Amino acid sequence: MATGRARPIRVVALTPAGAALAHGITRRLVGAECWLPISQAKTYPQAMHFERLTEVFQEAFEKSHNLVCIMAAGIVVRQISPYLQSKATDPAVVVVDEGGRFAVSLLSGHLGGSNTLAREIAGLIGGTAVITTATEVHGLPAFDVLAPQWGLALENLPAVRGIHMAMLAGKPIRLVDPDGWLAAALAPINPDLIVVEADLEKALCLDGPTVYVGDLERPWPGGWLRLRPQSLVAGVGCNKGASSGEILELIYQTFQQEAISLPCLKTLATIAAKKTEPGLIEAARRLGVELIWFSTAELKGINVPHPSAVVTRHVGVASVCEAAARRASQARQLLVPKQKTANVTLAVARVAWRS
Repeated sequence: MATGRARPIRVVALTPAGAALAHGITRRLVGAECWLPISQAKTYPQAMHFERLTEVFQEAFEKSHNLVCIMAAGIVVRQISPYLQSKATDPAVVVVDEGGRFAVSLLSGHLGGSNTLAREIAGLIGGTAVITTATEVHGLPAFDVLAPQWGLALENLPAVRGIHMAMLAGKPIRLVDPDGWLAAALAPINPDLIVVEADLEKALCLDGPTVYVGDLERPWPGGWLRLRPQSLVAGVGCNKGASSGEILELIYQTFQQEAISLPCLKTLATIAAKKTEPGLIEAARRLGVELIWFSTAELKGINVPHPSAVVTRHVGVASVCEAAARRASQARQLLVPKQKTANVTLAVARVAWRS
């Protein structure tokens, strides 16, 4: 599902004045579609037309379409209230007055992108964006906004509230960011509120609101916000006909044993000779990651801790899983060296540019 500003946008109006403004916004707003009452069909034949406003809102929520509503805020509140689910999934809703003076971010300001959309609309119409989320009002970093901007997944969204409330109360938070995903950008401009700690094990012994950015697993203290980067590459070798179940089981087991986060897995990497293996293709699909491969020439000469004469004899390189993991990640060393079952080998590396 598309998120934030990537979602399609419905610009909806009710009156002739609102329709004119909606038409103008739609012409200049990428990804936008104009939705007007059937009474406006002759004036704006290219618009989508509706008989019942309720159906427009219901379908927008079902399809996760953002909404720009040129009408009274009270109408919008009543229309959207039956469909509200979660700040993690609800689309952005912006309300614009018919005079084009204000663009109000009404719903999903952070994750849904309503704050950004309101600013964009205000810029198009020469109006003022109205943003009421507390972090923006006080000029504080909003981690549910920063995370997707920096390619980080929010593992436990409810913890965001505790982190933001602490900052709003003037209480420092700890940022445990060993690989530097956010620390360099945030700490210098928020030195009184963000205390950077590079040592995860040390931080786990300390109290207080904490944000962890990384790919390790630990018994997490309550209230820690965890942001997950796409930082891991799994090199996989397999015998012909190896099942997706055996491949997945080795991956699940290894990630659990090594205390690394499966949601941080970005890529499965292998040798070109294995790129059409059904089990490997299915494993990548079920994990929701890309499958990439390298030629024999690309994997030859890569230094690995566990070279194999048998592998060399069969595919022409000393290693598949370890060499592919290193080649895909450009890492100097492996995070997890070769693990194996009867038909599958696996190695894990962390991408070099964040290591």
